[in-house]
Amino acid sequence: MTEIRAVCVFCASSEGAAARDRKLAHELGTAIAERGWRLVYGGGDVGLMGEVAHAALAAAGGVTGVIPRKLVTHELALREVDELVVTESMRERQRIMDERSDAFVVLPGGLGTLAELLEMLTLAQLGYHDRPVVLLDPDGFWQPLRHQLEAAAARGLANSQPEALTAPADSVVAALARLAS
Repeated sequence: MTEIRAVCVFCASSEGAAARDRKLAHELGTAIAERGWRLVYGGGDVGLMGEVAHAALAAAGGVTGVIPRKLVTHELALREVDELVVTESMRERQRIMDERSDAFVVLPGGLGTLAELLEMLTLAQLGYHDRPVVLLDPDGFWQPLRHQLEAAAARGLANSQPEALTAPADSVVAALARLAS
């Protein structure tokens, strides 16, 4: 397994995120920085994205934001990061985040987060990468998706059970321990 130097966090950019999710994002950003790992994330200054990035920066962590040009004003790109990469498309954003990361942690999110997660799981299932993907899920947010992946495997529509592709974690401590092991 590759040594962890940079962790990509997929999460919501919605300002409507619940307080418990904001707290979780803040705790994750702080913990990543305290481990000396770089945060790679979607580049926004709103929602859970902004929370995780601000926390990492406050803990003196390195932060790389990757954001499509179209979203620079929509998601209010966080300009205070060490490195802000502006892409031309969502696909280019995902490619760069993938290339710059040694592991992935997924917080609650909407369609964008789901798309990013499913792409990484698909690439893992097809053997394009073997980096850890951890669902940080203390309250069962991702459980319906895990059930759907189990159903697909049970019907012979997918080659792997969710456990083979993702590592669920019920706390930030557990998530980072999974990445470090």
